[in-house]
Amino acid sequence: MTEAEQAIGTPEPEKAEEAGASAEPAKVEEAGASAEPGTTGGRGERRILVLLAVAAVAYLLDLSTKIIVVSQLEHEGSIDVLGSWLRFEVVRNRGAAFGLGEAMTIVFTCIAAIVIVVIARIARKLYSVPWAIALGMLLGGALGNLTDRLFRTPGGFKGAVVDFIAPANFAVFNLADSAIVCGGITIVILSFRGLDPDGTVHPH
Repeated sequence: MTEAEQAIGTPEPEKAEEAGASAEPAKVEEAGASAEPGTTGGRGERRILVLLAVAAVAYLLDLSTKIIVVSQLEHEGSIDVLGSWLRFEVVRNRGAAFGLGEAMTIVFTCIAAIVIVVIARIARKLYSVPWAIALGMLLGGALGNLTDRLFRTPGGFKGAVVDFIAPANFAVFNLADSAIVCGGITIVILSFRGLDPDGTVHPH
């Protein structure tokens, strides 16, 4: 280093490299600390895939069981599964789950469509696996019954839902109804525990 460089305080090359090397880890640490949890694309994608997988399983189970019971049981009467406690019997239901509100078929069809839209909006910020499972059950059940509303006789949002699970002293229902109820109960439990769909936990 020349006397002129010493006079103006020009850093030596070795010292400058050391300073740059020590500054880089600090910047990396600061960047990591400032990043919000759950903002990585992979994390959100995994939760959405869980929702879609659960919804697909619920929907396909509901659809396949309805096809089977309609083809095998609709004109053959009922089948005792657990004696008088449980039987399979095809019932065409124009109302909501468990045969409620048969005069409001179009209303329930619109409600099912709204539920699907709401779930799709929530899914954009879905980072909680339990919420993904719960919403997946709701989505699969809603799609299952909505399919009946749209494509079964008489169609046009007025189609009758196929119910076939008939416990003793209880309403007849299907697997879509079961998925909706289980999903709803799970959401209530998660809400009471303070867990949000984005993974945030609120202490009690």
